[in-house]
Amino acid sequence: MTNRDEYFMKRAIEMAEKGMSMNAGGPFGCVITKDNEIIAEGFNRVTSTNDPTAHAEVVAIREACKKLGSHQLEDCTIYASCEPCPMCFGAIYWARPKQVYFACTKEDAAKINFDDQFIYDELEKEIDDRQINFISLLRKDAIHVFDKWAEKVDKVKY
Repeated sequence: MTNRDEYFMKRAIEMAEKGMSMNAGGPFGCVITKDNEIIAEGFNRVTSTNDPTAHAEVVAIREACKKLGSHQLEDCTIYASCEPCPMCFGAIYWARPKQVYFACTKEDAAKINFDDQFIYDELEKEIDDRQINFISLLRKDAIHVFDKWAEKVDKVKY
């Protein structure tokens, strides 16, 4: 960890406070860097945009990918004011940055009623035992699209 890392994390924390002060959403901020320069930043915008996916990390990932013209954040570093939730964790892995720094832990978030443990618990359950019903429908009609993808020669892999 370097002074630059601390600088970028402080900026992520500032973004968390800025978004919270603006009533944009919860107290979460994120900064994404490449080559020691900030290329994107964001704060939670869930309640101000009525978008449950507008977490700080997702907002910043979208901005960074747009700026880079890529669906991957190769050689980028993410600084999050809190340990990412399961959704953001997944988005981070899909974006493939080289590393992630975080400040507060998921336990810190749980203490202020941002507790994602129920999602981790749901993932471990059999599909029929989950709180929200997940029902497979028309698989036979849909599987042919997957077969076409498998055979597609000009696909962009990710």
